[in-house]
Amino acid sequence: MIIFFTSPIGLGHATRDLAICEKLCSLKREEVFFVSGWPAIGIFSKNGYVAYNAYKPHKFNVSNSMELRSVLRWVLQYLLYYRKCKGIARDFIDKNKNGLIVSDEDFASISIGENRNRKRILITDLIGTKFVKGLFSNIEVRMNRSLLNMIKKCDRVIIPEYGENRDNISHVGPIVRNLSTSNRSELRKKFGMQRQTVLVSIGGTAAGNYLIEMAIRAHKKLIMKMDVDMIVAYGPSLYKNGIYESKCKPIGFVNNLHEYVYAADLIISLAGRSTMDESIVYGTPGIFIPVKNHFEQEENAGRLGYTYDDIFRLEHLIEEKIGTGGDNRTISPSGAEMAAKIILQMLE
Repeated sequence: MIIFFTSPIGLGHATRDLAICEKLCSLKREEVFFVSGWPAIGIFSKNGYVAYNAYKPHKFNVSNSMELRSVLRWVLQYLLYYRKCKGIARDFIDKNKNGLIVSDEDFASISIGENRNRKRILITDLIGTKFVKGLFSNIEVRMNRSLLNMIKKCDRVIIPEYGENRDNISHVGPIVRNLSTSNRSELRKKFGMQRQTVLVSIGGTAAGNYLIEMAIRAHKKLIMKMDVDMIVAYGPSLYKNGIYESKCKPIGFVNNLHEYVYAADLIISLAGRSTMDESIVYGTPGIFIPVKNHFEQEENAGRLGYTYDDIFRLEHLIEEKIGTGGDNRTISPSGAEMAAKIILQMLE
């Protein structure tokens, strides 16, 4: 048995865990269930997995212009949330005494697993946070020290990046879901993509509402000088936020967004890890705008040369980037199979 503890903060953790489980099921029949929170559990359930809606994290306080506010308050709220999660994780772990613990950045389950001397695998690209500056940064320093100690004591750590393996750490490369078909023309026909198409996606949170507004504003200007369509995936937190216009197609929250990424000519997204990895693996050009003051998103975007201020030059960036991926793309290997094999080794 495998117990997946998946962080419900955003949807990136859930989508990469689905990718791993797809490979797990193809390699060996093994009982798997998920412990997470909304909206991640919706994705798991739609794909036929047992998923428990156990976690309820605090939301980031993001301004209307997509700037992270009250950072210290959020860190303190996260510490309270972490303590609650430890109690929840303890119940699941104690009830399933033979289950292998696999945690996607749910450090509460890693902590309880360590206390219970259980085998545990951590999936993460986060080895520390950098939210707090100034007088109260020592709170975060202590938190990071504890986090690093937990990472060192895990049986295996899977990092979805390319890098050198050492000690208990295995770099497997980007982890993305399988496509139902690699025939891009077939998917474009299915999704009604007749012209060059820009896909706008904000993942599982409401933080990207401003990005949607700015992308639609850029699109209104672009359609006066070029044939380009825009599809907007509002995600589960912004099903119906009222931003509609005749030249923009809203698709709400879809379970196969990764296939839209592959079919599109350009993806505009927040700088979450999952969508960025899909862009890289599927060969789709991307524009990635971070939430301002969100250190992880700013670092992700910076690797590809983007900053928050690029939100004000989307019209120019769309013209520059659209279609540069070409029509006939080579799909790069996903790290999902390697991650699945590491997990199965721990079951032996």
